[in-house]
Amino acid sequence: MSHLNGSSSVVCPDKESGLQAWNPGHSEDHHVTIGYGRSVLLMDSATVHSIEILDGGKLVIADTSRPILLRTKHILIGNKGEMHVGVQYYHTKHNYFGRKYVGVGTGGTLEIHGQKKLSWTFLNKTLVPGESNQNSYLFQRGWGNRGIIVHVIDPKTGEVLRSTRTAVKDESRRLAQYVEAVEPGLLLAMVVNDEGSNNLEDMAKKSLSKLGSQHAPAPGLSVRPTSPPSQSLKSRTVFHCPLSILLLCCPGNICQAVLPHRLGGDAEIFTVRIRSLNPAVVSVDSNRRPPVLPAVRPQASVSIDLLSDSSLLELAERPVGWGPGDRLVVASTDYSMHQAEEFSLLPCPKCSPEQVKVRGKAQFLHMGEEVDGVDMRAEVGLLTRNILIRGEMEPGCYGNEACKFFDFDTFGGHLKVERGFRAVHVSGVELQHMGQQSMGHYPVHFHMNGDVDERGGYDPPTSVSDLSIHHSFSRCVTIHGSNGLMVKDVVGYDTLGHCFFTEDGPEERNTFDHCLGLMVRAGTLLPSDRDSTMCRNITSGAYPGYVANPRQDCSATSTFWIANPNNNLINCAAAGSEETGFWYLFHHVPTGPSEGMYFPGRTEHTPMGQFTNNRAHSNYRAGMILDNGVKTTKANDKDKRPYLSLVGARYGPHEDADPFKPRVPALIHHFVAYKNQDHGAWLRGGDVWLDECQFADNGIGLTLASGGTFPDDDGSRQEVKNTLFVGESDNHGTAQPDNRVWGTGGADLSGRTMPRGLNFPIRGMQIYDGPIKVQNCTFRKYVALEGRHTSAFGFRLNNSWQSCPNNNVTDITFDNVPITSRVFFGEPGPWFSKMQMDGDKTTIFHDVDGSVSEYPGAFLVKDDNWLLRHPDCIDVPDWRAAICSGHYAQIYIQTRNPANLNMLMVKNEYPDRPLALEGALGKRKHYQQFQPVITLAKGYTVHWDQPAPAEVTVWLINFNRNDWINVGFCYPQGTTFTILADIHNRLSKETRKTGVFLRTMQRDKVNHSHLSRGYYYLEPDTGLLFIKVKAHNDRESFAFCSVKGCERVKITAVIPKGSPPSNCMARAYPRHAEQPIVDVPMPRKLPNARLHSPEHFLEIKMESYNTRFFHLKEDFAYTEVNGRKLYQPEDGVMLTIVDGHDGKLVETKSFRNTILQGIPTQLDSYISGLADGSVVIVTSKGRLVTRGAWTKALERLGVDKSLKLKDKLVLVGFKGPFRPEWVHVEVGEDRVKIHQVLPIPVVQKTKL
Repeated sequence: MSHLNGSSSVVCPDKESGLQAWNPGHSEDHHVTIGYGRSVLLMDSATVHSIEILDGGKLVIADTSRPILLRTKHILIGNKGEMHVGVQYYHTKHNYFGRKYVGVGTGGTLEIHGQKKLSWTFLNKTLVPGESNQNSYLFQRGWGNRGIIVHVIDPKTGEVLRSTRTAVKDESRRLAQYVEAVEPGLLLAMVVNDEGSNNLEDMAKKSLSKLGSQHAPAPGLSVRPTSPPSQSLKSRTVFHCPLSILLLCCPGNICQAVLPHRLGGDAEIFTVRIRSLNPAVVSVDSNRRPPVLPAVRPQASVSIDLLSDSSLLELAERPVGWGPGDRLVVASTDYSMHQAEEFSLLPCPKCSPEQVKVRGKAQFLHMGEEVDGVDMRAEVGLLTRNILIRGEMEPGCYGNEACKFFDFDTFGGHLKVERGFRAVHVSGVELQHMGQQSMGHYPVHFHMNGDVDERGGYDPPTSVSDLSIHHSFSRCVTIHGSNGLMVKDVVGYDTLGHCFFTEDGPEERNTFDHCLGLMVRAGTLLPSDRDSTMCRNITSGAYPGYVANPRQDCSATSTFWIANPNNNLINCAAAGSEETGFWYLFHHVPTGPSEGMYFPGRTEHTPMGQFTNNRAHSNYRAGMILDNGVKTTKANDKDKRPYLSLVGARYGPHEDADPFKPRVPALIHHFVAYKNQDHGAWLRGGDVWLDECQFADNGIGLTLASGGTFPDDDGSRQEVKNTLFVGESDNHGTAQPDNRVWGTGGADLSGRTMPRGLNFPIRGMQIYDGPIKVQNCTFRKYVALEGRHTSAFGFRLNNSWQSCPNNNVTDITFDNVPITSRVFFGEPGPWFSKMQMDGDKTTIFHDVDGSVSEYPGAFLVKDDNWLLRHPDCIDVPDWRAAICSGHYAQIYIQTRNPANLNMLMVKNEYPDRPLALEGALGKRKHYQQFQPVITLAKGYTVHWDQPAPAEVTVWLINFNRNDWINVGFCYPQGTTFTILADIHNRLSKETRKTGVFLRTMQRDKVNHSHLSRGYYYLEPDTGLLFIKVKAHNDRESFAFCSVKGCERVKITAVIPKGSPPSNCMARAYPRHAEQPIVDVPMPRKLPNARLHSPEHFLEIKMESYNTRFFHLKEDFAYTEVNGRKLYQPEDGVMLTIVDGHDGKLVETKSFRNTILQGIPTQLDSYISGLADGSVVIVTSKGRLVTRGAWTKALERLGVDKSLKLKDKLVLVGFKGPFRPEWVHVEVGEDRVKIHQVLPIPVVQKTKL
């Protein structure tokens, strides 16, 4: 038991000695002051202007059997004042109402403790729209239960009192006796199973007639066959009962009836459904062969359903304290938070301990089960408490700025606790119509209290628990400049602005335990509270003339708004907001009254508190975001955005929030995110680790973004492991007449709600920049359609930023994910735009064990990025990717003067395949940054679309010690240079010179550079400045740069005025072209037996080429299928046929040029005879016949008829009713080649 005011036993406050009865009556002009040691007991309802309790005064609300209504404008609890309503663990049983505020000041005590009730729980059985979950009885029998089955039913409750079965042939007497014994006023339901009622004896018929029944045939009754005319006919016999209900269903094919009955004294109706199915009715054919009985066995069923305007809810826990008349809310389990529904509890004496009965039926589907391995049970929150603090409201909005956006009164009550209070514990209270659309007035507000737990001398620690805060006008619980508060079992429903809100940044060690927030709408107070309309129209705080960008400045309404990571969130649910469920953000410096409470940047490095077993769904932007900060300066002419607008911030947690101390990962454990329209989670940080999480039905499951703003970040160790991703689950949602995002999807191709547009590319794990690690994760039910690029792994769309080659993926399991839907790198079109941004072109990740690509150790790269490709790379057309091997790193090329140019980077091995980059930053920045991924130990040249920049800085990113590349930068004639090497230290923000580059007249000497002295070579006729960039220091695996800092080479150039664009490609090549070399051999494909999947890739390689040795010329052509090489024996074409169902080689067939010219129909006839689903591989040898009727046959294999053939041809085609994405043809004069994989079995994608 709890101790109150130091007593050794619990004493209800209204039973304490010394209390004076107080009945002030009703006067709105009465200003009440309770002080100087006076203790009063309010015995009856009262109305006063205001109450101030101070100087030892005490107000106690009596615990009476009748409600007490106290109406007042405010209650201020001052120094040593106390107010008590109930006591903890000894709960009052009356309602308490307030008007506008309850304030607890210095020295004040507030103890309010209502009856203990279960705050919220989960739905444990799915609630279907329009259904009641009240199938109260079901009886089914098959073989072995022949005869008449009788049920006796109570007409008042629909309960089956007893039942029996009698064999019709032998037990007519017992049936008669059983019926005679039935008490008057009860209902009887009878059904015959298997054998007819024509054996019913007169004794039984007479007993049934006493009930008012008549046996058919009889006047006014009809005998109707139930079988089709082609079948033998049997009768259906019906007994009509005016005084009770009796149905006798005789054997036929199917005999069924539904009998409604209104419950006595109640508006509810139950129905008795009786059904008989008899397979004895069979067809006999004209040849008199013995009939074959149907597979269906005889079956009889009786079900009793309650048809009423009520529903049964199956709950996960016993609803302690819930009672008739209480209100509750069931959360949405679809994308829209507006599918949350309120209900009132009804009496239910027959309910099990975990059931409640509510008035009405659900309009939407509410899941009550695990779906595809993800817990999607709807939260059920209790809104009613026996103590109610409610703001009295006007009928409409009046007198403030909020009326531009709301048509209802938003000036509710509020409860505020200020610094220096003596004790505050509030539990078991309902707060309704609380909060105001003005700063500082919230339903529950702890304001600048400092430490409110043991550290602050509070024993027991301060807490609010078991609260219901609903239909409020500004937040739910606000913690401002206060630490150590326990917020437990609180339900926040239908409020404006952030619900559970930490305000200025210094709030730490607060715990939100088992809190539920749902239906969180936009409010006007802060930019982050506002929606787009509010953001554009509220201009206070912005610099004059500033035009807001709502998606950047505002639009962040969140259920949990956490301004300092050192707070605990445990077992909480964010079940629907206009934007985000959980949002962690960072105040670079504390704001408002908290200014100066910590040093700049502290929160960005503060380790995260506990985040365990939380869930988020039905949010628009994301289930969870860890990113961004707020603008901590006032608007000015340099930064016109309003104070506290959203800005960029980066999170890199370190021990003691000290970036010089060891890193500390932020741990996110068992987080569940489903049905969030955009993201399940977007998490940006230096070290963010997720374990045992679940993501389902999100537009994008998870994005891990790197932790810093280069070059001041310290790298990233982000990882997700042991986690389940589900693309489109069996939670299909509810179709609505005006639903614009209802369409076909999922593995079952059923109708369902969609997260965004119908063609939105749903992704599970979105790879952005990195580096990240994805380990031991399962991806389930990601199925692409033709027109919708769903994929388990995908990439950020329209991305200008870098992609790290150290993005590692390992031990991945795919369940009900077609091999074609595992990865998608993007293509121009809807949502992907033109795929022209730098990050779209440089995507890459490392398939460490081959569990994605079937090639262990391979890198997956964009198929047209020739900075990363080599001759043995394997194309994956369905993914728009290539499987490659190599040593990869990055360089960041920063340019100044000018900064608005575009760059071309060319790998010398592929001079005809340059990579065009436009820069990661806007063209109006004072510098630009290009971030290509490169293959190490190779040569490159760099060119510009304008005169070369005066300053170029090359940063070595993800270079290990001794890694290098050679680069030639294009400059105009007459340029002079200063080139030096240095190291930039991100912590000290200092740059230290490490060496200089000297000019050499010998190009080979460039390769002899060392740490303190390097060489550059300026090639006069091409304009290329060659340098070798090499890393000289070790690097930690997670870091972008070396342990000593970021190694750089800085080129400062004096460019002659009037110089033309610095593009030297025409002069550089073919002089500097190099033969492509494979430095790292390609991994071998995993054997199909080790894949544990019904699908696999088939590797095919074909080549047609000629060789010359002096004047001798020789032609070659071959096809290689899964390592088996087949050479073409003669000039013409060779067709290699592979079974598209199992990938087995079927045969090869050659057609000489003479056949193609003379008998072209042979080829066409051969292709016509191939089975549909055949993969057809075509190579040519010699000089191909490029014209003639034979070419029409190629169109049947998927070749476009507009293709103009050349001397050499290779083709991978398909014979079938559709054209797979991997159909590919190459033509050329001397050499053509295709090396790719294709999925087996070959399956057509369903059209959107």
